Amino acid sequence: MTTESRFEPDPEELVDPEELAVLPDGWTVDTPAESGADVDRLTTLLRDHERWGRGWPGAGRDDVLVEISDEGLRTRQNVVVRDETGLVRAWGSVHDRAIGRMLYVHIVERELKESTARACSDVLFEWAVGQAREVGAARGLEVQQIDTGAFADDKRQHRWLSASGFDQVRTWWQMKRPVTPDEATLIPSPELWSDRGVTYRLVRIGADGLPEEDDLRDVHDVLEAAFTDHFNSKPETFDEFLSRLREDPGHRWDHWWIASLDATGEPAGALVGTVAESTEGPNGSYVSYIGVVEAARGRGVAKGLLRTVIADAAARGRNRVGLEVDADSSTGAQQLYLSLGWETSYITQSWHRDVPV
Repeated sequence: MTTESRFEPDPEELVDPEELAVLPDGWTVDTPAESGADVDRLTTLLRDHERWGRGWPGAGRDDVLVEISDEGLRTRQNVVVRDETGLVRAWGSVHDRAIGRMLYVHIVERELKESTARACSDVLFEWAVGQAREVGAARGLEVQQIDTGAFADDKRQHRWLSASGFDQVRTWWQMKRPVTPDEATLIPSPELWSDRGVTYRLVRIGADGLPEEDDLRDVHDVLEAAFTDHFNSKPETFDEFLSRLREDPGHRWDHWWIASLDATGEPAGALVGTVAESTEGPNGSYVSYIGVVEAARGRGVAKGLLRTVIADAAARGRNRVGLEVDADSSTGAQQLYLSLGWETSYITQSWHRDVPV
């Protein structure tokens, strides 16, 4: 795993001076500070972006720090547009997610007048395209994908993305299922249980308090194999996978499960969960990843893993389990989730642009 960033740290190296000239007098591009007023301001911008897009905010300071902290800057880079007082009015963040796939966050203050907001947006897009060329060249690619998201009802974002060469390529259901206390007995124990020739267990924790590497590699291998034929799947090394998931503010080792076939002992499925923290009530659980290898499909492995995370959430006093599903998936996962009580709470989209390197 590389220890050096593939990104260009100086935003002025990537943004055409003519684009900067369109900004109001005294406005500049810069990188955000890891603490203080910048973190507060970016949190406000992110929460406002969510409120406008889906009706309510959910992000907090920890979500911002994942993007801008020094620890994350090996695989991430950020840019902000500041007004003449130094206040951040727009924010872009890129993440070298996997080979050929660069994630991109694009947020512009909602209260700006249209012409100023569009000028900020254009600067962010040009910077992101420049970063795509940088990371694509560093990886030796001919084309680098930029992958960004938008809420289904955010027409301003759709308009800007389309005008900047992005295509809307996928729709995602953001689903939520209520959890009741009695569901703690849905299975014998979330730590270890068996059914229909499959054993479900938490990853093993060693004497040092850390999970056993063999188990973590099994989770990675299962998910890599399970998603090979899924939309926009890109290869990710074990080290990249582990580093990225540990950055999640809700990461907990005791939310990782493996399903194994009793007959062979081979891993058949895996689920990586996280804590969905709330400032307005009980926490929830979230299914970040669930996958079943092709050879084990049709045995109820996915259903068993989902029952496990539901029971675990109930035992912890949580009131919900969330997840995301591809609305166009050919695996039929949507029907499984619906049958187990999940309902769609809001819809997001993926927008892509391929940048020649």
